[in-house]
Amino acid sequence: MDPLPPSPVNWDSLDALVLDFVRSDRLIAPPASPSPPSSPSSSTTTATSSSPSTSTSSSYCSRILIRRARRALEAGDVDAALALLRAHAPAALLDHRLLFHLHKQRFVELVRRGTEVDREAALDCLRTALAPCALDAYPEAYEEFKHILLVLIYDQDDQSSPVVNEWSIKRRFELAGLLSSILRAHLQAYDPILSMSLRYLISIHKVFCSRQGVSSPISDLTERLLFEDRDPPAVTQECSVEAPPFDEVDVQALAHAVELTRQGAIDSLKFAKGDLYQAFQNELCRMKMDLSLLDKLVHEYCIYRGIVQGCSHALPGTADMQCSQNIDVSFINNQGANNEAQLDCESAGKQDDGCCTSDITHHDSWSKRLRRVRSSTSGQGRRKRWRGRADDLNYAFETPVDANRDTLSPAFDMDEDVVIGEHDSVLDTGLSDTRNMQDQKYEVILEMRDLTRKGMASKVVDEINSIDPDFFSQNPILLFQLKQVEFLKLVAAGDHVAALKVASAHLGPLAASNQALLKPLKETLVTLIQLNEDVLTKAVSLPVLASSLQLAISRRLGIEEPQLMKIVRTTLHTHTEWFKLQMCKDRFDHFLKIDSLKEIDPPVSRTMSKVLTDECGNGSSQITTCSSGKVLDEGSSPQESSEVVCDESAILKVMEFLALPRADAIQLLIQYSGNAETVIQQIFS
Repeated sequence: MDPLPPSPVNWDSLDALVLDFVRSDRLIAPPASPSPPSSPSSSTTTATSSSPSTSTSSSYCSRILIRRARRALEAGDVDAALALLRAHAPAALLDHRLLFHLHKQRFVELVRRGTEVDREAALDCLRTALAPCALDAYPEAYEEFKHILLVLIYDQDDQSSPVVNEWSIKRRFELAGLLSSILRAHLQAYDPILSMSLRYLISIHKVFCSRQGVSSPISDLTERLLFEDRDPPAVTQECSVEAPPFDEVDVQALAHAVELTRQGAIDSLKFAKGDLYQAFQNELCRMKMDLSLLDKLVHEYCIYRGIVQGCSHALPGTADMQCSQNIDVSFINNQGANNEAQLDCESAGKQDDGCCTSDITHHDSWSKRLRRVRSSTSGQGRRKRWRGRADDLNYAFETPVDANRDTLSPAFDMDEDVVIGEHDSVLDTGLSDTRNMQDQKYEVILEMRDLTRKGMASKVVDEINSIDPDFFSQNPILLFQLKQVEFLKLVAAGDHVAALKVASAHLGPLAASNQALLKPLKETLVTLIQLNEDVLTKAVSLPVLASSLQLAISRRLGIEEPQLMKIVRTTLHTHTEWFKLQMCKDRFDHFLKIDSLKEIDPPVSRTMSKVLTDECGNGSSQITTCSSGKVLDEGSSPQESSEVVCDESAILKVMEFLALPRADAIQLLIQYSGNAETVIQQIFS
């Protein structure tokens, strides 16, 4: 049995998540003029009890506040952090536990400075702030207060002192993380959905690869993007001996979703007052990400997908945030020279031999096409301009966000984009020319993609043949699919004679040279007897075809697909495989819009998915073969490997009593005929 290829990704849904991310964190320039409010009917997704609320201006300001306070604490400037809290989040200081930790760290930092003035300030902090706070912060606070007094007599360089931990710089970062966790929950300042979804998918991907004993093709990216350590968890002020009666299903779901102990999951639910999804958000946002790397991945993706303008249109001061695929385009301007495109990105050495850019250096049609497009940049004018991240609290509170434009929609509509005027930044002439040429290459790619999405297959084929006659000889599957679209449009229009001509001239010969296309050809010909005008929309997913074409043309021009696409494709596949092992549905996939990333309408058949994977191989193919092969060696799936049906209550009981992952609990139950009591007895005996 052949391993199943990875399912196609709904890139329109990822566009929506990315657009929500860049708007929420204001990574794009605000529109020159206010946009008209969206009609109620255009808002397709609203916040519910089972989905994260849409990011708002206040949430953005709160996230900036948290980052500023965090940086102040990490630098040892407790006074600055306290000033920020008093000015913008005074209610947070009503948490006596947090306030005690802040005053304790302030005392240590004042003593650390070493001057007489600072020592006097430290003693004043003891008398007026720390001592009173220690009386009602929490039961152990007064003992901690007496212990911290030793800082006055033991030097910070004395590694044998009883307060060596209190002197440690690490304490700054622990307190900064704790403050972030508390403020995030208090202000409901959760990260955009994209950020949380990536944390979740990457963490599952790492666990899956570790448990299945396979190597990850994206490990270099994921290790740099998502760190191993987390912020300390926030704890409730009130202490209770007995755990609240939380549903064990919720406890186990949270524990295994974010890798907590059972007690850790109970504590998290307790802090969230039993709200599973709020606890889940709290735990996800504790995972530390490299925000600057994420911004670069998102920027690269936005340029590739046509969401923002190209590198030459970045705002002044954001040149360092240009896309990571800086390509030497000298071969376009100097056709006689034997220059090769240079790809400045980590995947440069992984290009397909069949997609090498040197194949097209013999054709001047690309450069003619680029010069023609250069005079018409309407696409650029309809796209956003990248601004980059500016963690300026004053900017955050002074620059409004149109709440109507923040609504998360399932698909990104280029026609609804705000028209941005030409920017006035002045770039170096040579660099500007290079970037402009790169932008024009993207314009060609995006135009072909958009025409494909509209079903204008015949025009796409003619355009590509005119600029690169060898393209379809190296990408016959794409030609088959485009001609399939042309055939289906003719059938829908009732022109069966013209449709048969297309099938005879193109589909038949292509299928004759590739046996994998015979089944799709037969399915296509069946539409001749179907009296249905929707044969095209029901048979072909134009967005999937458009994305595949975009990928192939990009590689011909020396542009690899964005690394964010590789991460999403690979982690979505391992997410699917992981929950096959768990024999259950992910309770959080709708919450994080993961289900929408997997929704393709109409669904792509397994046959076409396989041939597309073979032709347009990508980074996910490695993990597909390894993971699927591993699972299949043990029995293609847990469901197929045994006739034993495990009861959900039995699974939960084994997980709870033995503190086992769900997959391990299932395997034990299968071994002992589904009897939880027998499993527990055998383990303890």
